[in-house]
Amino acid sequence: MSFWKRLQEFQLVRKIVYAIVGIAFYPSIAIVNKLKISGTEHFSSLPKKNVLFVSNHQTYFADVITFLHIFCAVKWGKENRLGIPYYLLNPFTNVYYVAAEETMKGSFISRIFALAGALTVKRTWRKDGVEVRRGLDPSDTRKIERALYGSWVITFPQGTTKAFAPGRKGTAHIIKHCKPIVIPVVIQGFWRAFDKKGLKFKKKGVQLSVTFKEPLNINYDDSPEAILTQVMDAIEQSKKFMMQGAHHWKLQEV
Repeated sequence: MSFWKRLQEFQLVRKIVYAIVGIAFYPSIAIVNKLKISGTEHFSSLPKKNVLFVSNHQTYFADVITFLHIFCAVKWGKENRLGIPYYLLNPFTNVYYVAAEETMKGSFISRIFALAGALTVKRTWRKDGVEVRRGLDPSDTRKIERALYGSWVITFPQGTTKAFAPGRKGTAHIIKHCKPIVIPVVIQGFWRAFDKKGLKFKKKGVQLSVTFKEPLNINYDDSPEAILTQVMDAIEQSKKFMMQGAHHWKLQEV
């Protein structure tokens, strides 16, 4: 086991990383930009394990850091708001997030972020810009399944920050096998406020929003294709929503 993997297993290390990264990033989402949160009232009925949050993806790190802020705030009794981040004194760490292995090994900073609970998976379509493999890696799937057995997990079915990119069937296979409670999440504004990595400002004063929807009513006996369609509709990244978005922008141009 690598040095970084060993560090990730220590809860104290995770709490320290949460505190440092959280404090450093807090002004970006709560002062320089404004964050609107909705739907955290659904959290009160959730179990402590086997909960899968599925979300669209707009930056490498800003999305995840914001989610962790929200989870910590909810643990301290806050609903749909962050307020003063004293919740970082004892953060909620029973959550993992799925991230591309090459992204999390890309720099020293990304390795630090990985200590906050990254489940690193190999890209199934490219490495360093070159397509190298298709299909699921069973070891990656097992890694996510093991995390679900004792924790919450955040995943991004599209595996990319590109809007309306197709979802990946790996998410549907995990849902069929583990039968988790699935919470759809829709985020907006992050791509306007931050660069692709989510660490530098592109624009200030942006309205950011994170919407947690009610748990999906999933028939786990459905095909992976049907489950994936349901998930992509719920996070508003299916073709139907792409057409609606195109229509919206045309109206604005008139």
